[in-house]
Amino acid sequence: MSVVSIQNVSVRKYDTEVLSAINWNIEPGENWAITGPNGAGKTILLEVIAGKWPVLSGKISYEWNAPLREVVELASNDYSFNRIVNAGAEYYQQRFHAYEAERAPSLRAVLTDQLKPVGTIDEKSVQLKPSSVSDEDLQKVTEMLSLTHLLDHPFVTLSNGETRRMLLAKSLLKKPKLLLLDNAFSGLDVHSREVLRDALTRLSQEGISIIMATTATEIPACITHVLELNAGKIITKKPVADFHANSNAQSQPKPTAENLAAFGSPAFTDFENAFDLRNIRVKYGAELILDNVNWKVGKGEKWALSGANGSGKSTLLSIITADNPQRFANDFDLFDKKRGGTGASIWDIKQKIGHVSPELHLYFPRNTTVFKTIASGFFDATGVFFKKLTEEQIQRVHQVAELLHVGQLIEKDFSQLSKGQQRMVLLARALVKNPPLLILDEPCQGLDSEAIEYFKSVVNAVCDTPDRTLIYVSHYAHEIPSCVTRFMKLEKGVVVAD
Repeated sequence: MSVVSIQNVSVRKYDTEVLSAINWNIEPGENWAITGPNGAGKTILLEVIAGKWPVLSGKISYEWNAPLREVVELASNDYSFNRIVNAGAEYYQQRFHAYEAERAPSLRAVLTDQLKPVGTIDEKSVQLKPSSVSDEDLQKVTEMLSLTHLLDHPFVTLSNGETRRMLLAKSLLKKPKLLLLDNAFSGLDVHSREVLRDALTRLSQEGISIIMATTATEIPACITHVLELNAGKIITKKPVADFHANSNAQSQPKPTAENLAAFGSPAFTDFENAFDLRNIRVKYGAELILDNVNWKVGKGEKWALSGANGSGKSTLLSIITADNPQRFANDFDLFDKKRGGTGASIWDIKQKIGHVSPELHLYFPRNTTVFKTIASGFFDATGVFFKKLTEEQIQRVHQVAELLHVGQLIEKDFSQLSKGQQRMVLLARALVKNPPLLILDEPCQGLDSEAIEYFKSVVNAVCDTPDRTLIYVSHYAHEIPSCVTRFMKLEKGVVVAD
């Protein structure tokens, strides 16, 4: 009997049919990769298999008689798996790992469900049930995912890559028979990707069936077959040995000289250095996150910032974007103005910076239109704003949406988009005010290979001016645009190369 049998299944999401006439059998011993362009339906297909989305027509059957929640696990991409974790993450993240983050639940508490509501003052007032996770299982899973040394760290102080490994660990502790993964490699550094590949091989050898949505270039050795989706339909199903990456890819047209000329140079150019950081030091409790970091970036310079998960990259960027409360304890200039100087509010600073990051994507409000999401970039709000847009601003929103190929989505809700489409919308949000400083923190997470190449061409084009400064973060060398000429690397909070 097939592990999963999908017979002529169609699925409608809101007012759109997102999967059409899907026929697919997963046999014992098979592990599948689902590939395809942004918006192809990869995530929806995983959710349907997990029983999280109803089918419009057709039938799905499984080899098990047990309830799906006991045998099938879709690894979470965010904190929504637990309301206490979700509330705590939002509370502490808004303060960007503030001093009080030491009070956040530890990774151990999250993995063992030993969680108390955010704001609990009297620890004895909340009685928790004994954990169903054994010490042996916790040790096994955390060792497999290289998390053991982080067990007693507050979970909100984990890096983006460490957080993704934590979410996978949470799923593995449920001991599923079928594991579903959605872009599991996204945001992981070289070491973490290797850890994940080894873990998937081990899980496969233990008899767990694996289905993962991934890019054509990130298919691990345990995968036996590949299914290609496009526009909600199956294009091909074949053994991995017969699969050739990008065999059905269609290149998107590169931006034209005309529409990039219309994009224009930044309005604010009256500065010599975008920022000058001097001996930056950030400490959470006993842990030193940044240790005497010095970094001066002149106007028009294009930099790549690199480093392993947890090396301090996002914390360093949070000093520049004025999101970290410990900026007040440090010495730096932004746009030639000393930190805390007269006449430069946090909003004056943000107005000159276009920023996108994994954290922004994780916490961005879902129930707002694409138009309002992009337009919120004018005001550094998160999808909700109260100022009336000018005609010029309205035109600008449409212009940037077309430039990033999301113009046809402009009236849809952010929640209706695929993760790749959401990422392109947030990139449009970062560009809409035409800022002199672009900070793009892992901007290509969730994008397919063609979208990555197109986005790089847009970045190269909009940065083809001595008035635009770029800071670009990626764990993948092929994602870094060619305009980048300067490099800096962090290792455990210390600059090791520049």
